[in-house]
Amino acid sequence: MNAAVLEKAGKRSGRGARRQARSTIDTAMLPALRRRLSPVEPMDGEQIERIDRASMDILEEVGVVFRDEQALADWKAAGADVRGERVHLDRNLVRELIASIPESFTYHARNPANNLPFGNDHSIFVPMTGAPFLRDLEDKRRMPTLDDLANFHKLAHMLPALHATAHHIVEPMDHVVSHRHLRITYSSMKHSDKTFMGMTTSGKNAEDVMEMCAILFGEDFMESHAVTTGNCNGNSPLVWDETMLSAMRAFCRRNQPVLCSPFVLGGANTPASVPAAVAQLNAEALSGLAYTQVVRKGCPAIYGHYLSTVSMKSGAPMAGTPEIALMNFMIGQMARHYRVPWRTSNTLGGAKTFDAQAGYESASTMMAVLMAGANYIWHSAGWNEAGMHCSMAKFVVDAEQCAMGYRMAEGVRWDDFDEALAAVRDVGPGGHYLGHPHTQARFQEAFFMPDRFDNNSVEQWMAEGSQEITERALKHVRRLLEAYEEPKLDDTVDEALRDYIARREREIPAVDALNTEH
Repeated sequence: MNAAVLEKAGKRSGRGARRQARSTIDTAMLPALRRRLSPVEPMDGEQIERIDRASMDILEEVGVVFRDEQALADWKAAGADVRGERVHLDRNLVRELIASIPESFTYHARNPANNLPFGNDHSIFVPMTGAPFLRDLEDKRRMPTLDDLANFHKLAHMLPALHATAHHIVEPMDHVVSHRHLRITYSSMKHSDKTFMGMTTSGKNAEDVMEMCAILFGEDFMESHAVTTGNCNGNSPLVWDETMLSAMRAFCRRNQPVLCSPFVLGGANTPASVPAAVAQLNAEALSGLAYTQVVRKGCPAIYGHYLSTVSMKSGAPMAGTPEIALMNFMIGQMARHYRVPWRTSNTLGGAKTFDAQAGYESASTMMAVLMAGANYIWHSAGWNEAGMHCSMAKFVVDAEQCAMGYRMAEGVRWDDFDEALAAVRDVGPGGHYLGHPHTQARFQEAFFMPDRFDNNSVEQWMAEGSQEITERALKHVRRLLEAYEEPKLDDTVDEALRDYIARREREIPAVDALNTEH
């Protein structure tokens, strides 16, 4: 469809216009990525054992602080050596516990067509979360609202390479903190029928998320099916706090997976050494994973981390550096050594706008993540300014980058090799393949053709207004939002969710603080 027709369609209103616009946009979700390329593995068997021994030594001799009375009682009952808040974990106990974590499982979405096999050689892309600011449709940096969050959930729903809507892609600042988790969860459920993440901002908030999931999917269904994901960050070095541990228990008790994620700033809260940082991170992740199995043996759990290195010039976190890539490679090896799925972060960067730095850092990060063989690839769209804002323009370009990475990681396709070779004989020396029947039949799928990038001549680019990628991306965002069609919730379920939110907002004090008591 040419630009004039698109512009005309954009000015129309009603269902017919939406249908016409949508017909030009492929929004069908890609299946979970099944990786066909072998991961990069810089460590040999002896080095893997060396990291494992170092991590187990840390767990046994240094210990891990669990700042939570319930967790300390749980560890005592499990046979751990508890000294005040510090838990010393025997390596045999740790190995026994993590051995019960499933290697793989299936994420179930409210639309079964969007269910996702997960673990082993399957990977999924998940958008960023947690931004207190956004860059909006005018590329202006400002505080987000619930409507802004809804728009990001709509975009995540429509972008094929994104397998989930996450949760608070941006923080809705127009709602009090104590009620946000309810509105965020509802937005995730309402505006998309893909899988989503559940809030873990407190134990009580996590329990609310579990109750809302039970309304959407059924309590009995959750007992044997993964329907959401919680993230629990550790405080490196070697601390887990009550907020994360109480949320972890809420998810594990309902058999829902959690990411056990040390929050690593290499050189600041880990040693300034790649292998030593990995050894500490590994100990922290294992302690969290082991605790999930203390809470409920056999529940799904994911080896997680947030990984950055720190600039020794400024103390600021960095992204896309060689050491981060090496650590991701090593962490992937350790997760596979323990036979557990693992999570990493994608498209990270510190750029303040969607500029060349943002592109380079994100591309460097993505390439390393894909070659590390990660399963849960979080922060895959929108991240900028070290996570301080989510860019609408970068969100859609990152999603296309994920589609490109997806195609690479699928590996080489051999299905038409003989047919394509036959074309060599047909064309012969000095000819071209543009008009050959094989090219005509396969050109759309033979080579990835990015839509967000401009590969035309400079003359054509200038004739079309000399648009940079940010402007082109924002036009695409507007087009997607105009074409969006809500995957309607069942009316009875929708009413039950709204009733639950209304009741909990009456029960939880409307204060600008986390809900830890109500």
